Amino acid sequence: MSERGDMADPHLHGAEPDDIIVEQAETGLDEDDRMKPEFLSAVLDAVEEGDREKARDLVSPLHPADIADLLELTPADRRGKVAAALGDLVGAEVLSELNDYVREDLIGDLAPEQVAEFASELDTDDAVAMIEDMEAADQQAVLDALDPEDRAAIESALSYPEESAGRLMQRDLVAVPEHMTVGQVIDYLRDNGDLTQDFWEIYVVDAAHRPIGYCQLSWILTCPRSIAMADLMKREQTLIPVDMDQEEVALRFQKYALISAAVVDAGGRLVGMITVDDVVHIISEEAGEDILRLSGAGEGDINEPILMTVRARLIWLVVNLGTAMLAASVVGLFEGTIERFAMLAALMGIVSGMGGNAGTQTLAVVVRALATNQLTSSNTARMIGREFRIAAANGATLGTLIAIGSYMVYGRMDLSIVFGCAILTNNLVAGLAGVLVPVTLDRNNVDPAVSSAVFVTMMTDSLGFLSFLGLATLFLR
Repeated sequence: MSERGDMADPHLHGAEPDDIIVEQAETGLDEDDRMKPEFLSAVLDAVEEGDREKARDLVSPLHPADIADLLELTPADRRGKVAAALGDLVGAEVLSELNDYVREDLIGDLAPEQVAEFASELDTDDAVAMIEDMEAADQQAVLDALDPEDRAAIESALSYPEESAGRLMQRDLVAVPEHMTVGQVIDYLRDNGDLTQDFWEIYVVDAAHRPIGYCQLSWILTCPRSIAMADLMKREQTLIPVDMDQEEVALRFQKYALISAAVVDAGGRLVGMITVDDVVHIISEEAGEDILRLSGAGEGDINEPILMTVRARLIWLVVNLGTAMLAASVVGLFEGTIERFAMLAALMGIVSGMGGNAGTQTLAVVVRALATNQLTSSNTARMIGREFRIAAANGATLGTLIAIGSYMVYGRMDLSIVFGCAILTNNLVAGLAGVLVPVTLDRNNVDPAVSSAVFVTMMTDSLGFLSFLGLATLFLR
């Protein structure tokens, strides 16, 4: 696959602050690199008026990532017209930067030969991202239009599971045998014009093409030409199995401060590499997914079709409706108590609400700890004890404050004690549920970010009502 060219981006080439400000003014970006509304309007107006030359003049100074932003900000019904007006400014690099839904929308209007041409200009991982979600027939048409070498690389990547290292990796890398010297490697790099241009490390392989070490370019450039690669290379390296989940790949990069890492197949042979720029994207993507799953909001992509968003959210709203009915049935058990003490109806929502908030706090911490491998079977018991102590301290403090407040309002000591004890009890329930629910789901290979919130809310609501109304039934007279 072809490599990315250098971008004329002032942020990447050491431009002075004043130069950056001028560049931002010329390209319609504000000081935070966000597109100005008036700039977007100017481009859309030019396209609407049929003045393609003006639209291209406005957009041409932009970085491909900024052109992608412009297309994403363009209303969906006008996006195709804008892309057509910009012509070759919407190239392979722009498509690789686009949101998945926007990219699918645009390439749906392109001929397979055009998509294939774009794919051939990208690294394998970006080309795969462009065509992996296409319909099977369209995807096959694009593959048929590629040259054999590019097609083989993309088909091989598509054979790996989604969100795996095999989909994420680049196949363009530099690998040399251990018997070469530094001088021979430098000559090889200079004389071979087909090598990738973007690399930081050179992998050293044995006769079976298994990686046995690596060298950073800086080591090679500062060593005498006569030094053997076997003597210069670092043998300890982090190898990524080709079928490893991309989230685990990101954790390894974060843990070991990697810039790039070799990817190996089941036989230990070098098949590609993953670079940190791709991992930064994965970290952001996975973190966003976990946050949105906790709320049951689906993918949370503002470019996602409305029907898909409705379906994703409605499923969990229906589940929440069921758990709410369960909590309501608990309240129904104490109708007589509520009839005798009407103030309980006003106060019981506070008990469940405070427990729900406490459970959400604990849940967010635990899900993150599970996602980053901070919480494992080795320290689960310690985590449970920690969160129980936190819940006890918070519950006691809140219970005391609420008891004092309710006494000032209602003047009943028995009600204040019941109210405070219920708050303490539900905080303890929230603390334990916030740990035990996601840990149990994780141990059973269920994504805790997707399902935990529903179960934790059910427990804090049901047990909150049960503890408050139960204590009120027993002690209020």
